Amino acid sequence: MHPALHTPLLDLLGSRYPIVQTGMGWVAGPKLVAATSNAGAFGIIASATMTYDELVAAIAETKSRTTAPFGVNLRADADDVKDRLKLLVAEEIGVASFAQAPKKDLIDYLHDHGVKVMPSIGAKRHAEKVMEWGVDAVLVQGGEGGGHTGSVPTSLLLPEVVDVVAGRVPVVAAGGYFDGRGLVSALAYGASGIAMGTRFLLTSDSAVPMEVKKAYLGTPVTGTIVTTRIDGAPHRVILTDLVKQMDGASPLTATPKAVLNASRFRKYTGLSWLQMLREGRDMRKRMDLSWAEVIMAGNTPILTKATLCDGELDAGILPTGQVVGVIDDLPSADDVVTRIIAEAERTLDRLAGRAPGS
Repeated sequence: MHPALHTPLLDLLGSRYPIVQTGMGWVAGPKLVAATSNAGAFGIIASATMTYDELVAAIAETKSRTTAPFGVNLRADADDVKDRLKLLVAEEIGVASFAQAPKKDLIDYLHDHGVKVMPSIGAKRHAEKVMEWGVDAVLVQGGEGGGHTGSVPTSLLLPEVVDVVAGRVPVVAAGGYFDGRGLVSALAYGASGIAMGTRFLLTSDSAVPMEVKKAYLGTPVTGTIVTTRIDGAPHRVILTDLVKQMDGASPLTATPKAVLNASRFRKYTGLSWLQMLREGRDMRKRMDLSWAEVIMAGNTPILTKATLCDGELDAGILPTGQVVGVIDDLPSADDVVTRIIAEAERTLDRLAGRAPGS
């Protein structure tokens, strides 16, 4: 491997290559995580969409499929987060990643038990805060990324965060990465590696149904949108009919359309109107959402699961990075990693003025 690709991230994670597979809800399960880690990258189990017992089973299955290191992604605000942290310690999981930065007491607990902490952030000020709390690495996602994302592109956000971190911990760049040239560009900015979600979702090792993968592959680079009409937070998703309908609704029509959609999708969610009302009332208080956003937010996780796991494309929620528009194949996770590293080495040789492999 080219010396430039041996970064501090490898020493932290224990992986062979500076590539991380993100903890995508409903997608990053044992098969994909193990395949990624076996390929030399670093797989992360998405536990935020799992029950505690499902996480126990997922860790056991992943260990049965690989002896390579892997991590677990968690929600810092989960009711049972402390039980999950104890599980990570008991199972000797080396890295805990977080979609939202954990408070210092959780970080201290993990450090006391030898677990490294890698939160995801989307703004410079977030980097400043988590560095004060003493994290071990920072995953920074630019606006090109899928799911909940910010508005600043990776090319601007990444150097800002690298400057804040100032070499104290590895920085992992996410949002818009899919090949070896992107890896080299991230290293040039000062990152220690890249993280990818959509590229790993679109592999043969991903459990996402084939008809859903085909929908992703058929999406052009202009076929995604960042909208708050899904659950009240900026969310990059494929521009499906449902998303077009909700994003284009006026204040007057947004709530009736959300109610109609909730009625249509009760076969997926199983939620009663009373359950949706109670959950929505609490969310409205906490997050200052409109009633249309409240109704959609209460249904979004189940609709996403129905789409990504069950292949119900009419459910219409397909989180994705903008990079979906430049991906046109379904290789194995091993092929993805091998291709990226090979292209990164060729790119580094070209920049150095050397013949490939010399």
